[in-house]
Amino acid sequence: MSKNLVIVESPAKANTIKKFLGSNYEVVASNGHVRDLPKSQLGVDVNNDYEPKYITIRGKGDLLAKLRKEVKKADKVYLATDPDREGEAISWHLSKTLKLDDKNASRITFNEITKNAVKASIKQPRDIDMNLVDSQQARRILDRMVGYSISPLLWAKVKRGLSAGRVQSVALRIISDREEEINAFVPEEYWNLEANFEIKGEKNPLVAKFAGNSSGKSVIHSEEELNKILTELEGAKFEITEIKKGERQKKAPLPFTTSTLQQEAAKSLNYSTSKTMRLAQQLYEGVDVKGNGTIGLITYLRTDSVRISEEADQSAREFIKDNYGERFISDKEAIADKNKKIQDAHEAIRPTYVALTPVVLKESLSRDQFRLYQLIWKRFVASRMQPAKYETISVKIEGNGYRFTSSTSKLVFDGFMTVYTEEDDEKQNNGMLQNLSEDTKLKLINLDRSQHFTQPPAHYTEASLVKTLEELGIGRPSTYAPTITTILARRYIIKENKNLYVSELGEVVNNIMKQAFPSIIDVHFTANLESLLDRVEDGSVNWKTVVSNFYPDLEEAVKEADKELQEIKIEDEVSDVICDVCGKNMVIKYGPHGKFLACPGFPECRNTKPYLEKIGVPCPLCGKDVVIRKTKKGRKYYGCENNPECEFMNWLKPSTVKCPKCSSFMVEKGPKLVCSDEKCGFIVSKE
Repeated sequence: MSKNLVIVESPAKANTIKKFLGSNYEVVASNGHVRDLPKSQLGVDVNNDYEPKYITIRGKGDLLAKLRKEVKKADKVYLATDPDREGEAISWHLSKTLKLDDKNASRITFNEITKNAVKASIKQPRDIDMNLVDSQQARRILDRMVGYSISPLLWAKVKRGLSAGRVQSVALRIISDREEEINAFVPEEYWNLEANFEIKGEKNPLVAKFAGNSSGKSVIHSEEELNKILTELEGAKFEITEIKKGERQKKAPLPFTTSTLQQEAAKSLNYSTSKTMRLAQQLYEGVDVKGNGTIGLITYLRTDSVRISEEADQSAREFIKDNYGERFISDKEAIADKNKKIQDAHEAIRPTYVALTPVVLKESLSRDQFRLYQLIWKRFVASRMQPAKYETISVKIEGNGYRFTSSTSKLVFDGFMTVYTEEDDEKQNNGMLQNLSEDTKLKLINLDRSQHFTQPPAHYTEASLVKTLEELGIGRPSTYAPTITTILARRYIIKENKNLYVSELGEVVNNIMKQAFPSIIDVHFTANLESLLDRVEDGSVNWKTVVSNFYPDLEEAVKEADKELQEIKIEDEVSDVICDVCGKNMVIKYGPHGKFLACPGFPECRNTKPYLEKIGVPCPLCGKDVVIRKTKKGRKYYGCENNPECEFMNWLKPSTVKCPKCSSFMVEKGPKLVCSDEKCGFIVSKE
């Protein structure tokens, strides 16, 4: 009997597939890539049509020797790596390294690791898709060119082991720009006014919000404006002028893509993007399910498509009919907004067998695997269900020329929410007033007033950064998690309570990149490169054309930066702090975590100390100097040099100016000075 060899990337995937194929199939794993560009050099011959110089990855020699033995024994070889650019490239590298051109070798792909899908793929072998391979090669080489051209420059100018990356540098800039926006944000005062009305026969009062006067909607900007309105409302007679009853629907969600899965897992499960992808990979490659053996539980996890196969759609609808009733089945499939960035090569992320409910699998999965599978399963089933339906009532009330409005809603049909709800869906308003008419008498109980200030944009979280990268067309499903992991590992950004902040080191790198390589970290430029890679994938652009158009400009920018950045070379600055080991004046150095004090007598004296930079402002609490400090994770803040005796701290830079209104200290926000007491709200220009 003929012997067939199937090569996949991971041992877990190999174990799962082995159980689906007969004894005349051998399944082995390559453990990822077997060839790559060398680490010691650029690895691209820029003078010879940008030909890449691939070498065997260190440590893969024994594995390749084993694979060659298996190839010799086989009559037919199937390359079954993942169904994306990276998987296609791994298959191509395997083909070249194992010299499969002379063998009976074919490429097979499957979107889910199930018996039917794997066996069907064996019946539909194809050649390696060189457009996919070339697209991956182009991405790899572009990233290598940026990293290996700019990183040595950063090393030389900032004198420490910094590095730059094509997509990572753009992500860092996006986070930095948001930080600048937040720091420059000046809050504006506004007031809310709510009227509480008693209605005969109703248990709950009617709460209505101020909506302006007869000339239109208005915002109450100050207490003076509010007091004027309150004066004019004294003794006012309030009447209902309009009641609108209606119905609204909340559409069922689309099934998960890589991006939306990462976002929702971060919001509802508090998983990082890397943790989400690691768990999803485990569910995709296969889990030992009690009584069923090893099964791949979800479809391929790197996708930006929301398409579902007809077979999966039908099985979901049958499941809904059997378990919830026919009226819960959606009339038609939910359709995503048209987006030219979407690649429709794969299905959305869904369970491979909808009948394997989370409850059935609970004992076979770890807690983390179970929670992620449950999220994917619920979202998929919900996507095939009817919308949720609400009854709505909106009321307009007038008194002395001022308008108030009230809107309430009541859930009347759960629809998809029987299975899947998000945090916002949980908040239902049960105080719905059913018996209102324009003749209903209103009795004012009181007017509630509250002062507020506008809030700055929120700090990025991993979830919101992924959403922004996707919206801007930067990166692809496979790149979101490694991009964030890389800039966290390099300590360019820090993560505290889900929020991402730029570190001092990140600020230095971002400023140099903005000054010297504005096009590299330009959002639109990077998005345009992504679309060019997509055109390489569909065969309409040659990959070497993309690389050859990119490299000369990069090379020129590096030469220019080498000249210009000469002026901002960071020298060791001598401080007034005396080394308590050898008595020399310590110097300020730059390390992986930012500035620190070191003895200039190194290596004889290795004494170091934290560097506390004074900002020339006395502490508002004790009068000693305010210094720049950092949290344990590296986020910058302003504190007293006399800490822990003095507990003063502020995220914003304090000023020597006192607030003329309440005498609190002022803080710097962009071009303005703002009172540190939010209740005061006094603002003045820095000038």
